[in-house]
Amino acid sequence: MPDAVSVEAPAKVNLRLAILAREASGYHSLESLFCAISLADLLTVRRGDSGVALTVEGAVETGPPERNLAVRAAHLFHEELGEGPAVAIHMVKRIPSAAGLGGGSSDAAATLRALNTLRGESFDRAALLRMAIELGSDVPFFLCGFPLALGWGRGERLLTLPPLPERPVLVAHPGAAVPTPDAFAAIAKRRGPAPPPRAFALDAGGLANWGAVERLAMNDFSEVVAERIPVLHDALAAMRDAGARIALLAGSGGSVFGIFDTDDARDAARGRVEALGLACWDADTLTSMPTPRVDPGPETA
Repeated sequence: MPDAVSVEAPAKVNLRLAILAREASGYHSLESLFCAISLADLLTVRRGDSGVALTVEGAVETGPPERNLAVRAAHLFHEELGEGPAVAIHMVKRIPSAAGLGGGSSDAAATLRALNTLRGESFDRAALLRMAIELGSDVPFFLCGFPLALGWGRGERLLTLPPLPERPVLVAHPGAAVPTPDAFAAIAKRRGPAPPPRAFALDAGGLANWGAVERLAMNDFSEVVAERIPVLHDALAAMRDAGARIALLAGSGGSVFGIFDTDDARDAARGRVEALGLACWDADTLTSMPTPRVDPGPETA
């Protein structure tokens, strides 16, 4: 078995994010079209002495180790194995935190995949997905193996889709965020106690090309988040003016993104958005998900 495995953990954007009815549990059901992008963290998981050791490289704040999703994923994996963990995780953070890009969830999925490779594929895909559901609503998408998927509920139901052609992406973050519980509370207050169900029919070709996706693209969090971070209105307008086919809030967090036809259009948008004071990252939509890479280790004579 290998001693170390590395895997990239890509960010995601939500090309569609609809908040449906509140369930009996108190959680809102969601309908989301996930799309993975090339902006990614890099995780290397090595065999260690005991416990789960975490080291982080990069300026992104990851919080206390015991709350880190990659650490929680490692503990859960070993609980399912029925043994104590003995691994070290090194994380190179590139995805901004509190941005709605799923960085923590992707790190958790990458950890599960790396550990499974490290342990000789101890678990099948279904078992890994069950662990992913326990860790968080976005983790199953990052573990499903497809860069495009339609999800319902809290991410436990996914319809994987053929990837769309690669397109340039601009991600922008204002340096501020609205906590997800606050965003949900604002939506609930706006809708009132008994919002009527929304009828929506999606035909077979509704997600087959970028033109079709463009017609369905939306995010129910957009208005309540942009009310609290007004510069997001200007950033989205700048992206659209520069030619973005889709420009939306990313998830429920503070970042926004644009999907463009050309690199030149993205570059033009980047200049306008940076002039507003937002940090920007170039990326592309993915046509396949990264796979774990076994560290060959030191050469022997």
